[in-house]
Amino acid sequence: MSFLSTPTRPVPLSAPEGRTVEPRRGSTTLGITTVILSLVLVGLLVFHTAVPDIAGVGLVLDTAIPWFGLLVAPLALLALLSRRRRAWLAVLAPIAAWALLFGPSVVPLSWSAVPPSTAEGTSLTVASQNIEATSGTGSQSATTLAATGADVIALEEMTSTDFDTISSTLASAYPYSYGVGTVGLWSKYPVLNAQPLNLGLGWNRALAADLQTPQGLVSIYVIHAASARPGDVSARDSMLSALATTLPRDENNRVIAVGDFNAASTDRAMAGIESQLAESNQSEGMFGSTWPTPLPLTRLDHLLQRGMTVTSNTTLSAGDSDHRAILTSMNL
Repeated sequence: MSFLSTPTRPVPLSAPEGRTVEPRRGSTTLGITTVILSLVLVGLLVFHTAVPDIAGVGLVLDTAIPWFGLLVAPLALLALLSRRRRAWLAVLAPIAAWALLFGPSVVPLSWSAVPPSTAEGTSLTVASQNIEATSGTGSQSATTLAATGADVIALEEMTSTDFDTISSTLASAYPYSYGVGTVGLWSKYPVLNAQPLNLGLGWNRALAADLQTPQGLVSIYVIHAASARPGDVSARDSMLSALATTLPRDENNRVIAVGDFNAASTDRAMAGIESQLAESNQSEGMFGSTWPTPLPLTRLDHLLQRGMTVTSNTTLSAGDSDHRAILTSMNL
């Protein structure tokens, strides 16, 4: 009896039962994409002021850069989908960059603030707001700010009749005042050496004065910078540059610059001023955005100072302006 045998064919190797081998190309692509986008985000966070301001890109980038931290969320999702360790490591880079650049500025001032002085005349509280001329609520804003107990009130974007109307409203509590162009100053302390501050525009949008406090003179500059729009920042930049040039000539040890700068703290146009004066953190933390009032996204209104210690720094609504007001207290 014979046995016929048939040649056997090689059996192809296969994955263990229940598993299929999938190409990893998709996850590799996602991982590489995550790494690249993370590095781009780090570059924007660190070097946003180096991006040319062409067609308004620089202005938008400078203004919005603190919010770029939110882009970490979609990057984390990409890293999760890629299932690659290097993608997760890459996402840590923009997190670290954001924390180093903006983390210190969102810490509540109340965590480290020096307690305010209790002796009369040893502290100075300044309130400021762009009252939006078309709102027609300048006196209402002034009344709200006076109710805070502020020693000094600075207002911007006044109409030609606002100064007299507001002065009548504040006369009993703020006997000293000075106004020029679109800016005004009301004070419980004598106002000395008040004058228009020509910052190169040809019309008055700033003033300079001395406040005669019990602790000595305090210089104050009230600023209503020119508007800034994508592709049109030259007038604003000129004003802020001129202010930065003016500050070194001030002879007082205590100096305040306050008002509507039409620039975020992260705007490259603020660098010259911020190298000489400091803006404190918000008492409750975060950025203290002031514009627009219904949903504040950026801080255009500032109080920067030198020679004093800030004890509180907050924002509040006043009148129907499109800007929130700022309220800052300092130890003299």
